[in-house]
Amino acid sequence: MVNKRPANDADAGAPDGVAAPPAAEANGITQEAFDELQARASANLDGWQRARAEFANYKKRVEGQLRDSYQNAAADVLTSVLPILDDFDRAIANIPPELADNNWVTGTSMIQRKLVKLLDDYGVTPVDPTGQPFDPTRDEAIGVDDDSEHPSGIVTTTLARGYKVGERTLRPAMVRVAR
Repeated sequence: MVNKRPANDADAGAPDGVAAPPAAEANGITQEAFDELQARASANLDGWQRARAEFANYKKRVEGQLRDSYQNAAADVLTSVLPILDDFDRAIANIPPELADNNWVTGTSMIQRKLVKLLDDYGVTPVDPTGQPFDPTRDEAIGVDDDSEHPSGIVTTTLARGYKVGERTLRPAMVRVAR
């Protein structure tokens, strides 16, 4: 290791690597040996700085991969919950009017609202493209309507809502499109 401080006050003005300090020559170190030590010290410093930068990049890359893994796992779990929400929606939509005030039905409706709130808390938004142009990145066409009053390529009916988180589609909407 090379001492960065000058050996004495006479060395304070000398630039690095120009000449061996007088104290070095007095200790039996030649100019060539001093230059070699300076070069090795410089190479070691460069290597250390490079390794430090590579580690910082590695750390950022691993943090990004962990964040992506978490988001993918969360999206997978949320996607598996969507059919359950669909079942709740269908059950509540088909409640006979004489059972609408039943405590069991009220409790079931509360569970459905909690599930919707959970999805909302995770940024899951429903997609209902009825009346919009068909978008294959967002919709899944499962049929066409020949006798529709809509222009060609417009979604006429949404059979099952789609869902997305941010710009990522969790499940495409199942739709019928005007021919």
